[in-house]
Amino acid sequence: MFHLTMSFTKQFLAEVQQVTAQLDEAAIEKSADELAKIRERGGRLFILGVGGSAGNAGHAVNDFRKICGFEAYAPTDNVSELTARTNDDGWPSIFAEWLKGSRLNAKDGLLIFSVGGGNLEKNVSPNLVNAIQLAKQVGASVIGIVGRDGGFTAKEATACVIVPTVNPTHVTPHSEAFQAVVWHLFVSHPKLKVAQTKWESTK
Repeated sequence: MFHLTMSFTKQFLAEVQQVTAQLDEAAIEKSADELAKIRERGGRLFILGVGGSAGNAGHAVNDFRKICGFEAYAPTDNVSELTARTNDDGWPSIFAEWLKGSRLNAKDGLLIFSVGGGNLEKNVSPNLVNAIQLAKQVGASVIGIVGRDGGFTAKEATACVIVPTVNPTHVTPHSEAFQAVVWHLFVSHPKLKVAQTKWESTK
């Protein structure tokens, strides 16, 4: 909740510090290990998100491919297919059907970016839930970076990082911002990074 005694900027940045301090280091390390296993077995990484998380997914695909040597994809990068599937078959099945077309298998992994993690009962991100269910059926890994209580993603994931809620009115901005912090941690991690980034290598 916003405190009248301090500026909004100071309050928001204080919340960022609180989120950082409360992140689960063990969950992050486990997720990095799972990502390394996907790459080691020659699997592909499919990064799924909607809304702001979809934008993060496209950015993360670039980083995992370029910095970490993954074969990585985000279904939301293909607007034509995404909108065709939504129009013809409905929103809940878009990711699962895309993954079926990509022949998702046990070598592969999903990386889920979501504020709530999905909840079928509340009809929240059913597309993510259906994709996770498909991944579980074929034996693919599921890794999440999610907010709130983690939802369906946290329940079913092989490894999951939950962005702590420090202010209920800022769940979405903190969740989406820390998706970026955590995936940038992943692609910088010695277990995953294989290529030098441009500005760090420029003298």
